[in-house]
This record gives sequence, C-alpha cells and structure tokens, in this order.
Amino acid sequence: MGADDQLDLFGDAGPAPVAPIRPDEGHLRLAAALPAGLRLGTSSWSFPGWAGSVYTEKTSAERLARHGLAAYAQHPLLRAVGLDRSYYAPLEARELARCAAVVPDGFRFVMKAHDELLLERFPRHARYGPRAGEENARFLDPAHATERVIGPAVEGLGRTLGAILFQFTPERTGLFAEPDRFADRLHAFLAALPRGPLYAVELRTRSLLVPRYVAALRDAGATHCLNVHPTMPDLARQEAAASEALRGRALVARWMLPPTLRYEEARDRFAPFDRLAAPDPVARRALAEAAVRALDAGREALVIVNNKAEGSAPLSVFGLAQAVARRLGRA
Repeated sequence: MGADDQLDLFGDAGPAPVAPIRPDEGHLRLAAALPAGLRLGTSSWSFPGWAGSVYTEKTSAERLARHGLAAYAQHPLLRAVGLDRSYYAPLEARELARCAAVVPDGFRFVMKAHDELLLERFPRHARYGPRAGEENARFLDPAHATERVIGPAVEGLGRTLGAILFQFTPERTGLFAEPDRFADRLHAFLAALPRGPLYAVELRTRSLLVPRYVAALRDAGATHCLNVHPTMPDLARQEAAASEALRGRALVARWMLPPTLRYEEARDRFAPFDRLAAPDPVARRALAEAAVRALDAGREALVIVNNKAEGSAPLSVFGLAQAVARRLGRA
C-alpha cells in the first residue's frame, strides 16, 4: 500500500458523517452464521470506488479517510481493518483512541509498525530525504518500538487492538541475506517487547522462512502472518513451514496481490477498486481453509484483504466470508 492509499486519518476538519450502505439480507444472514472469532476486513477504508458496497455515495478519499471509519465498521461482515498509515509515521495514542471510539465492540485493528523499525538501511527514495542510502540506527530497536508503536497502540486502541504487524519489505542484502542471523536478531527484538499484544511478522522474502525464524517467533510468543504475495510461497507451504509459529491465540493473514502482478501493476489495472477484476478462487479457498483450521482449534482468525488482491477488497471479503461459511457448513 502506498502513502496515498490511506490519507490523513485524523484531520482537524469538522464532523462530516459518511453514510454506510444498508447491508442486504444475504450479508446479514451470513454475518449471523459466522463465528464471533472470525474477523475479516480490508487494508484501509478510504476508497471512493467502494460506493455501493460499503458507502451509500461516492465521495473523496480525503473525506473517507477522516470520517469513513464509523460507516465502514457498521457493515456486519467488516469486523476488522488494517491501519497502514502507521507504517509511514508513528501514530499518537490520542489519534488511535479516536479510531477505537467509532467502532463497535468486537471490532479489531491490525496496526502496522512504522518502517523505521524494519529497514536495516534506508532505501534510496525521495521519501527518506538525506537519510536515503544510510544505515538505520533504529532498525529492530525494541526501546523505540515500545515508546512509539506499542505504547500508543495499547493505550489508544485498547481492546480493539487485534495485532501489531511488523512487515518486512523484499530484501536480499545485509542481514536479510543471512536468514539465521536475521532470525536471531528478530528473536532478540521480539523477546524484548512488552508482553500482552499479539505481534505478527510478515515476510516478503521467502528465503527468510527457515526453521530458525519459526523458532524465534515461537519462543517469543509471536505469530507468522500468512500472506498471499508473489514474493512468498503459497499458503499451504507457509503453513507447513511455520506451523509451530501459527499456534498463538489468533491467526493473522493478509491477502495482498495476485501471483503474477506487482503492486503498481495491480493498482493501475484495478483502480477505482469497484469490482472483482481478477477473481482468485485458489487464494480465497486457501485463506478460508486456514481460517477454519484456526477457528476449529479455538483460535481467532484475523484476515485483512487489499484492493490489489482481486480488484475490490470489500467484495473479496464478502466472497471470503461465504467460503468460510461453506466450509463450516453454515452457508
């Protein structure tokens, strides 16, 4: 997700409510049939193309970013959402509390840790200014993570905090070229974090998915975030490789991209994200099966879907909910 996909979430403009769509009877029956521990949602809520599926009218991305969350959270099948804005800069507790205040009981946020914790060296990109290309002194710094990410998330989101996500970008240099060393460094980082929140780690480099990585997560009580992404093995292989790091209190999974498209290609092809442009029944089935296995084991299932997965994240969520219900015999 790019920085422009989820704009300023907490602008100081006055109240401008966004009207939620009235769910159809089929969605209401489906929501009532699904387990309470299943929480499906999207990577953001600020897309004008969702008029007709989430919102009653088409409005600006800025207005939705500031005022759309309350309407989004009223849909009975949208019981979680990703906070991706926090990847680009830490969010204060008061900002997160404003999010928590407008969602119902049982709703969950999957909040990304900001990238300064996750980059060994700053990319040569204009966004990083004079730091581009330099080593990052805050890479996997537990003190900084505690102060700027975890503390505000716990204080601001409270019971609505589903997971804190550490998403590593595809990388094969430095520490990322040595999977066992990366796992050891990750273990030291996770072990030093405050207990309580669920920490999920999302890899985008398949060579890092080694036994030492799995052991690091298991020992620290963190979970591997299953992800549908071209740079990673399919879900079945991830589950097999990381089974010992998938036994925590909740499954965390993210459906990001089709197997043959890059982020920019999917964005340009699928915008304005108002239809299922490229249905992926294979990924949908795999995610549904993973969610059902977690639910059958008495765990929660948090699944976040991106617009670039099939073309419209809410429509993907609705299809995924139906797939889960069928596998549970509740369709």
